[in-house]
Amino acid sequence: MMNFKKKLNPLSLGLLAGCLAIIAVLALASTKAQKPLRILLITSGCCHNYDFQSKALQDALVGKADAQWTIVNEGGKGTEGMIDLYNNPNWAKGYDVVVHNECFADTKDEAYIHKITQAHYAGTPAVVIHCAMHTYRTSPIAEEWREFLGVTSRRHDHQSKYPVKRLLAYNPITKDMPETWTTPMDELYVIEKLWPNATALASSVSEEDGKTYPCVWTNKYGKARLFGTTWGHGDATFKDPVYLSIVSRGILWAAGRLD
Repeated sequence: MMNFKKKLNPLSLGLLAGCLAIIAVLALASTKAQKPLRILLITSGCCHNYDFQSKALQDALVGKADAQWTIVNEGGKGTEGMIDLYNNPNWAKGYDVVVHNECFADTKDEAYIHKITQAHYAGTPAVVIHCAMHTYRTSPIAEEWREFLGVTSRRHDHQSKYPVKRLLAYNPITKDMPETWTTPMDELYVIEKLWPNATALASSVSEEDGKTYPCVWTNKYGKARLFGTTWGHGDATFKDPVYLSIVSRGILWAAGRLD
């Protein structure tokens, strides 16, 4: 009777251990990918249909991720609102990404704003949409907010249908975006500064001054990654499939679920 028992040599043992390690890593990654994506959406303020926008953002992720949304719609419809949630030192704890779609241009409280940026600097990923770029713009620490955003903007051009040029075809957020896309009626924000840790992904040309401005970008703020876009004024934009694809991919990228 033949004996098939063999001792594994050190090389074989090393290969076996390596294979087992790879299998363990893949299993862990698979388990992580299956966990629901916990999204905190902060919304409210002046000038926009936030109920409609919130529903559109939720619908855009259907089929792309198992998302659990927490929506905080506080602060009223003016320009000086404050959101009670931020008074909790652990307001961002437990969320994979925070979407900022609030619009409070005249809120100035420095300690209040620092509570928001501090949580992101510590590592909570973020997505910033449209009027978030003009939020807190009159505060003494507006530059801290702008560093978080990755852009500086104080005003916007008139509403129009703006051609958008994709700048980075290889980026996971914009790789499926058309090379050229025209927005529905929307506002082009004038970006005075792209901060050093920000990377422009798409741009548009102003009809007023003829200059080119970033309109889609990513940023690194402390330990956090951020996706931003200045588009998102009216309902028509939040019905546009290209826009919703860009934003939903931006949410997934910020949360580490895209690349």
